[in-house]
Amino acid sequence: MMDKGEIIPIVLFLCITFGITYAVRLLVTARLRVKMLQVCSSKELVESVVHGDAHRDQMSALRWGILTLMEAVGFGIIQAMGWNEINPGVVAMLLGAFGLGSLLFFMLARRFS
Repeated sequence: MMDKGEIIPIVLFLCITFGITYAVRLLVTARLRVKMLQVCSSKELVESVVHGDAHRDQMSALRWGILTLMEAVGFGIIQAMGWNEINPGVVAMLLGAFGLGSLLFFMLARRFS
């Protein structure tokens, strides 16, 4: 079992890594949009790209919302069953909740697209 003194630096490292990765991704995307707007003279193309980005952001929020909700349901079932240890049943419950959430997102995304 990991000591609490070991978990904090690991979590801090992961947060910093993901934060830097996200910031770089935002900068690259913004730079790409600026270059596209400088080169492109078609108003329809720019509107299409902006609309596509907004739709992608909405779908991303929907996906993570559904997955988070289903994982919460999985953890709730684990708590209700009284399971206190990590065993194959707990892992199966969490993986099943994630898979069910992914399938639910797929069905809703096809309906909204």
